[in-house]
Amino acid sequence: MSLTPPFRARRGTPPASRTPRAPRTSRLTRVALAVLASGGLLAAAAPAPEPLGIGDPLFPHLGNPGYDVLAYDLAFTYGGDNTKPLPAVTTVDARVTDRLERINLDYTHGTVQSVAVDGRPAEFVRSGEDLVVDPGRALEAGERVRITVAHRSDPTGPQGAGGWVRTADGLAMANQADAARRVFPSNDHPSDKAPFTFHVTAPKDLTVVANGRRIGSVLSGATRTWLYRAAEPMATELAQVSIGRSTVLERTGPRGLPVRDVVPTADVTLMTPWLKRTPSHLEWMERKTGRYPFETYGVLIASADTGFQLETQTLSLFERSLFTASGLPDWYIESIMVHELAHHWFGNSVSPRRWADLWLNEGHATWYEMQWAEEEKGVAMTTRMRQAYAESDGWRKAGGPPAAPRPPAAGQQISLFRPVVYDGSALVLYALRQEIGTATFERLERRWVTDHAHGTASTDDFVRLASEVAGRDLGGFLHGWLYGEKTPPMPGHPDWRAAAPVKAAQPGKETVEGPGHPHHFTGPAAGKR
Repeated sequence: MSLTPPFRARRGTPPASRTPRAPRTSRLTRVALAVLASGGLLAAAAPAPEPLGIGDPLFPHLGNPGYDVLAYDLAFTYGGDNTKPLPAVTTVDARVTDRLERINLDYTHGTVQSVAVDGRPAEFVRSGEDLVVDPGRALEAGERVRITVAHRSDPTGPQGAGGWVRTADGLAMANQADAARRVFPSNDHPSDKAPFTFHVTAPKDLTVVANGRRIGSVLSGATRTWLYRAAEPMATELAQVSIGRSTVLERTGPRGLPVRDVVPTADVTLMTPWLKRTPSHLEWMERKTGRYPFETYGVLIASADTGFQLETQTLSLFERSLFTASGLPDWYIESIMVHELAHHWFGNSVSPRRWADLWLNEGHATWYEMQWAEEEKGVAMTTRMRQAYAESDGWRKAGGPPAAPRPPAAGQQISLFRPVVYDGSALVLYALRQEIGTATFERLERRWVTDHAHGTASTDDFVRLASEVAGRDLGGFLHGWLYGEKTPPMPGHPDWRAAAPVKAAQPGKETVEGPGHPHHFTGPAAGKR
């Protein structure tokens, strides 16, 4: 993710879950009501349904224990009005990993009409931000199960809540960090990735594009149904569906890689000079980190005010205004394009085990953004890193160290994306390269994206691999950089000094500054603040 100036987290509180009125009271609901009525006397025999989580320190109620998702199949019907809920059917194929009497899915904001388990109607109840399903029998470890949920996916709500993004001509998605549950029922945590299939029906004069490759489309009267498939595992936060009056521009990248960009039809001429640069960005990244890890890539230009750009898998989301009204230098806009592309290695293919491992995503994407600007545009990385070093203690005080960030402000999940996870985390990589040398660092980077391709990995995994590639234990060196309240001395730069940190932001009043905030610009390329 890249945040757009002025890089401020949007305010607002998350909407309450909407509990649908079911045609009959389910057994799960009756149990819950009975427990409340009896003061908990039945809890030992039949505990009330409750929201669960996998224990992520930053998002404790995200994800669900007891199963591993094998595949998602999402079907949406869009009637042409982006203020009305979309009829939808979500199918989740999963493997049970622990004995389950109930199945929890992350889902909030939308309504649920029915649930089936392995084709049989199942009872369900909403609990907090979970959809709790009774499969009708206990499911044993090793079993495969299919959960089918008929629901309505609501595109309305606070702008900063995430999920569906209403554009000038339709819809797009922005699910990071925890907003996929506002769009479809899921195991909404990046540690559980799976392939996705999308079926989207829309008025025939609109264009639909989603993650992965287009399999085909079928015209039926006034509507067309589009089929897309993302073959490689994908985190729910990276799902993307674009519906609008768009043109798809197709070209090829390295080794014939299909590249397709999605642009408002009225903006094709305006955007083409920017988008033609993507194949060269792909070539540059492949020289640094190896083969692009997915089956296609492209840029989605959305006429919407999001405040950020987002690395949705195989189809990165960009605000139209970044290219038309951001006021940023051209070299920096292009480096942001590289930032989102770099995420396809760091964050999309190699996904964080926990949200506290976010620095691995954003630190690496910022690193390659800066390295591209240095090599291709002559903007010195060292200048930006020295400025980051000066501010690092303040960032750590305000948001925690890179690998131990403080939780986001309540109701402002985007506030997790603080300066310390961007330039502050790229600073960790700079220090590591200073310590082990450029050649060893580059071997580490290639090993990282190869060894963990299409999986998940943690900060501990990175420290272990760095030590292995360097041939010595780097745990002590990296610990201070990753977890210290104070920024350690920079190898090779004994003259660098950290400025005294300002007072930490109060909860609920955090300011998020992304890469490329004007105060990061130094030297003649920056212009005046």
